Amino acid sequence: MVTISSTVSGARPDPLRALLAPSTWLGAAHLLLDGVAGMAYAFVLLTGLFFTVLLLPFALLGLPVWIVTAWVSVGLARIERARLRLLLGVRIHPQPMPPGDRNPLRYGGILWRDPGVRRRGVYQLVALPLGLLTSGIVYVLLSGAVALLMMPLLPLLVPSEGTVLFGVPFTGTGSGRAMLAGLGLVLLLFAPAVVRGLTALDVSVARALLGPVPGALARRVDELERSRARVVDAGEAERRRLERDLHDGTQQQLVALGMTLGRAKARYKQDPGSIGELLDDAHQQAKDAVTDLRGLIRGLHPPVLTDRGLDAALSAVAARCPVPVDLTVALDERPNATVEAIGYFVVAEGLTNIARHSRAAHASVAVRREGSGSVWITISDDGVGGADPSRGTGLRGLADRVSGVDGQLRVDSPVGGPTVLTVELPCAGLAR
Repeated sequence: MVTISSTVSGARPDPLRALLAPSTWLGAAHLLLDGVAGMAYAFVLLTGLFFTVLLLPFALLGLPVWIVTAWVSVGLARIERARLRLLLGVRIHPQPMPPGDRNPLRYGGILWRDPGVRRRGVYQLVALPLGLLTSGIVYVLLSGAVALLMMPLLPLLVPSEGTVLFGVPFTGTGSGRAMLAGLGLVLLLFAPAVVRGLTALDVSVARALLGPVPGALARRVDELERSRARVVDAGEAERRRLERDLHDGTQQQLVALGMTLGRAKARYKQDPGSIGELLDDAHQQAKDAVTDLRGLIRGLHPPVLTDRGLDAALSAVAARCPVPVDLTVALDERPNATVEAIGYFVVAEGLTNIARHSRAAHASVAVRREGSGSVWITISDDGVGGADPSRGTGLRGLADRVSGVDGQLRVDSPVGGPTVLTVELPCAGLAR
């Protein structure tokens, strides 16, 4: 069976069958459109870059032009990927854009440094010469082959006693025209191989420049492995902390409550009227134990988050923060419980860090979700800045929480402030 499969796969392709295959003509249509698409892409991108450079010295007016150009480039890349998918059946996954930022200057720099933005721009500039080359080759090849095949009909179209083509005289005998018709047939049968080669070149360039950044997946896997190890360690540390809290706190309160009730029971047999004080103590100890248990449960998963969602839960967190907080929650759809819990603890930890370390006078939290897409969380303050995830466990722990759902966390905190924490929590593929 293996030998038969190898023989079949190694057989020469049938030129006539390749010529009649729909993939050949879809590939030819794609390549013929390359020139037009390349001119459109290059014109739009070069126009945006020209006005960016032209207006940049004038109070940074070129900055919004650059941001718009970068996002228009994303739309052009989406059109090109759709063209590849519809005509060639090739699917190329896009490199996502970096998350937005309220500071245009900072966001413009982020877009300029982003490798995905640069690679899309290079593709749209390269598309012009590459498209003119591929379109020209396919057009000349197909049109030349068809024109040569039409040579036997030349006397009917151009009645003349003698016709000169390419400097070679052809008479009415038809032998020369038959020879050219044979050459046209050869070119036409050769066309599928040329189309396949040019299509492979076009697709390889598109994959290299419109797809994900090379090595990003490997780096992401390595980071997920490291973060998973940190999450396991953090989970074990949290388990030990809960064990200590229960042993040293609630358990001792329950033991004291049992002893108080035992004393009340022993005194009741001797003097029933004297146990009121002991019962009051037992009642207070029971309330204290319930309060501590509620605090532990709230630290694990606040009930208001399950009952009323992120808006109500974060409102309570913002109200408890000693720094004034502006909270905005705009969710088209309520996310799943996992994303809600991670979002809650991200905001809670972020506001705790602001209150402890930032010396800020004001903070803001914005949570948004458009449709069924990702949840975006932005936490900012006007403090002293200088937050570094590599120097503390708080931000590193947040990064580990976020990576649990393949999310992204970015900290922008120059010395002197402000500090902006941006989190993306993907919701696709997570059960509600």
